[in-house]
Amino acid sequence: MLIGATASGKSSLAVRLAQRLAGSGRPAEIVNADSMLVYRGMDIGTAKPTPAERGGVPHHLIDILDVTETASVAEFQQLARQAIEDCRGRGVTPILVGGSALYVRAIIDRFEFPGTDPAVRSRLEAELERVGPDALHRRLTEQDPDAAASILPGNGRRIVRALEVIELTGRPFSADLPEHEYALDPVVQIGLALPRPALDGRIAARVKQMWADGFVDEVRGLIDCGLREGKTACRALGYRQILQFLDGEFDEQQAEQRTITQTRKFARRQDGWFRRDRRIHWLDAESADLLDRAVGMC
Repeated sequence: MLIGATASGKSSLAVRLAQRLAGSGRPAEIVNADSMLVYRGMDIGTAKPTPAERGGVPHHLIDILDVTETASVAEFQQLARQAIEDCRGRGVTPILVGGSALYVRAIIDRFEFPGTDPAVRSRLEAELERVGPDALHRRLTEQDPDAAASILPGNGRRIVRALEVIELTGRPFSADLPEHEYALDPVVQIGLALPRPALDGRIAARVKQMWADGFVDEVRGLIDCGLREGKTACRALGYRQILQFLDGEFDEQQAEQRTITQTRKFARRQDGWFRRDRRIHWLDAESADLLDRAVGMC
């Protein structure tokens, strides 16, 4: 599988890796492990690979939900494992690709989900509506810094879930995460590493290109499809900032800059989260022999 921070080059490497493996008689397909690529119509702002960029390689778990639907880690775990099993059953190498650390762990590791309490959940959701996700994220940071580092400040649903588990168990949400023990076998994790200045530059360039490609118009169109009503999709990086711009909270240039800033912060959290997993083999994302080295590990 390929993991790494946003804009590190995972998607393009995955396609080239699948093509190289297929050329050597080992057919391969890509299984998405990014929590936002699942939404239909969220293309520009998620840097979703276009059909041309997919290079003829089949991709699983992309465009499977409407923006009004909620992406669940538990449901995604089941769907991803089914896709992986299907690939292996057909003699195909599955290449799991994503930067959503919790989703990746849930798919590849022994991972069970703590219980829930409707009353506690309802109270926290009401508070979320009243004070907003940023305030709850600050509380989560105080109670469980590790969990807060893995959850976007705008992702109210996941913040509520973490606070719910903390309240019900009396322990940090992160304490319920499993040990690094694979549920799937075999698994090879390849991480793409970039120096922070290089990654920051890529993020800024990507966001500016998104704006040039019509990101704001994409969001306007998705509003008509119910983007504001969704609990998850509207919180995605960039989408949230553009919605705030359209609501008059700040101007378009500020929305673009805030998207860059928040994406950089998120990339740092992604990297910190993945670096804790000693099973990951890190490769220089800018290395001239990156593809050859990745192939050699498969």
